[in-house]
Amino acid sequence: MADRYQNHIHQQGGGDSYGTYGEGGGPDGYGYQADYPSQEEDAASDATEGHDEEDQMYEGEYQGIPHPDEVKAAQRAARAKARPAGSTISDLEELSEQYEDIMEDCGHGKFQWTLFVVLGLALMADGVECFVVAFALPSAEKDLCLSNAEKGMLGLVVFLSMMVGAFLWGGLADKLGRRRCLMVALAINCVFAFLSSFAQGYSFFLFFRLLSGIGIGGTVPIVYTYFSEFLQMEKRGEHLSWLCMFWMMGGIYASFTAWGVIPRYGWGFSMGSEFQFHSWRVFVLVAALPAIMSLVGLTFMPESPRFLLENAKHDEAWMILKQVHDTNWRAKGQPEKVFTVTHIKAPKTAEDEFIEIQTATGTPVQRWAVRSLRICKLVLRNVASLLSAELRFATLFMAIIWFCMAFSYYGLSVWFPDMIKHLQHEEYESRLKVRKRVVTEVIYYFLSFRSEISFMNEIIRFVGIEIKSVKFEDSLFEDCLFEDIRSTDTTFENCTIRSTIFYNTDLWKEKFIDCRMENNTFEHNKHGCHLDTTDENDVLVYLVSFLGSLAVLPGNIISALFVEKIGRVRIIGGSMLISAGCSFFLLLSFSQSAIIALQCLFCGVSAAAWNGIEVVTVELYPASKRATAFGVLNALCKLAAVLGSSIFASFVGITKAIPILLSFTALVCGGLVALRLPDTRQKILQ
Repeated sequence: MADRYQNHIHQQGGGDSYGTYGEGGGPDGYGYQADYPSQEEDAASDATEGHDEEDQMYEGEYQGIPHPDEVKAAQRAARAKARPAGSTISDLEELSEQYEDIMEDCGHGKFQWTLFVVLGLALMADGVECFVVAFALPSAEKDLCLSNAEKGMLGLVVFLSMMVGAFLWGGLADKLGRRRCLMVALAINCVFAFLSSFAQGYSFFLFFRLLSGIGIGGTVPIVYTYFSEFLQMEKRGEHLSWLCMFWMMGGIYASFTAWGVIPRYGWGFSMGSEFQFHSWRVFVLVAALPAIMSLVGLTFMPESPRFLLENAKHDEAWMILKQVHDTNWRAKGQPEKVFTVTHIKAPKTAEDEFIEIQTATGTPVQRWAVRSLRICKLVLRNVASLLSAELRFATLFMAIIWFCMAFSYYGLSVWFPDMIKHLQHEEYESRLKVRKRVVTEVIYYFLSFRSEISFMNEIIRFVGIEIKSVKFEDSLFEDCLFEDIRSTDTTFENCTIRSTIFYNTDLWKEKFIDCRMENNTFEHNKHGCHLDTTDENDVLVYLVSFLGSLAVLPGNIISALFVEKIGRVRIIGGSMLISAGCSFFLLLSFSQSAIIALQCLFCGVSAAAWNGIEVVTVELYPASKRATAFGVLNALCKLAAVLGSSIFASFVGITKAIPILLSFTALVCGGLVALRLPDTRQKILQ
């Protein structure tokens, strides 16, 4: 095999910016041999030693079925014929066509499916990250003593950190490598997710979740870029759509584990009063498992050969392409198939070479600083190139589509559960009767079975009571005793309280609003926050998220099966317009069941649109800018998510017309713009 692998690079003259990898090749500059090696070469190859070619017979030969190699040759001839007569092909187009031919010969098999699972777990980790804080917050707010402002900041920092991560890692992946950046990003996510589960204070928890989000934010732009560069054109749309299913699986995994772990209060431990590890912290740890598994799997995966060719690393690219070829054909039971590529045309990257201070003239810190500065300049230059003449309109159209889709999708995703909670609260308010009692009468609505209320020497005693969602209004308490009281959402408004003792309670003075306090005693009040063991984790929250994630499945399947037949553009435009119709029908829904049904329909249709958007984003940009463009657009998506969720949540309980009309308008605009995109089904990755 060593005799066949020629490692010589011949520089072309005349100012050509491309070099030729290997020896031989025809007059067209390709080093691509015939589909089958010569008899002498085959005999010398250890892969075909002892193999008699005369015994080979294509099983479809007598059935009139063309040989797969003949089909490939016909496709290549059709692509060559499709070029305008007399037109010259650029070096970049020549490289792209040669790379497509190589991927066709490598086939689609075991290697791609292994990479599919590994990258799918990384995408699953991104889906989990979007739900972790939301599911843990009902318990974390008690454990960490969070105010409403602090809870809002925790929800906000998830998307802001992922926005920064998408921009950062997307740009770096085009300069440092897809695999390398993805591994670092996942490692950062795993480390800081682990630390956040042990953080006992709000500041540390917020800081660790911020860094965890920056890490996981790089997964989406890198995963799609990385996987697309191992796919041939006819498989690309379908398999990228199947990959999107892992994001749905992330939502299902997060909902299922939160449902199964968080209510299990015995699944924690404590070390005195200073360190508490409750079940919601166990959930934060379990949520990091997909990222950990993907990180382990990536250690066995190679770098993208297309990235290596873009950076003139010809030897490494050749070896990886040979590995893909041999892995697939061995798994198909044809180990005798030989990788016939001897040289690959690849661009020089003199303008992108890193400039470092020599060892004798600078310290390691100086060399690191110069290198980092150079990388930053190259990344920013790449970002600016997205607005160049040839990419300007593609970037503008995709930015509008990403923003409109994310604004509506994430806005309604927050609005759905909040609206359901609001309907539950309205139902509760309609059944609630506020009673006004005086002196010796006991007032309560939600008390646990452990309550003990007794009358001793004409003193009302409230002992061992857990009170939830109680509002005492215009009441008189005189000569009473409140002992060992725990309360949630309980207030006293416009009450008169005289000669009453509060012993070991959490009824602080802040809970008495406009009350007249006369000769009262507060002793040994409870300090800090207390995690309730009552049902404060509403199962409906998990159920709604679970159903919303599960509803994505039909949309994923339909888009994967028809993305090559219908086309990416029609799937995006049609799905966004249908989603707009679903959001409009929310105006006519007034029950919880109707809202949940429309949420499932909306999520299912939106999944098809998301799949098409991500496939088109990969196909519109060249390899040197693909991850950067995906990162910028994904960062814009997270910004739209922040705006959408904030705006939509502010109208809950006020009006539902404005959020629905905003969503409808955004989806219609995005869908109409999507119909103006070019069809990329038969486009070779540049």
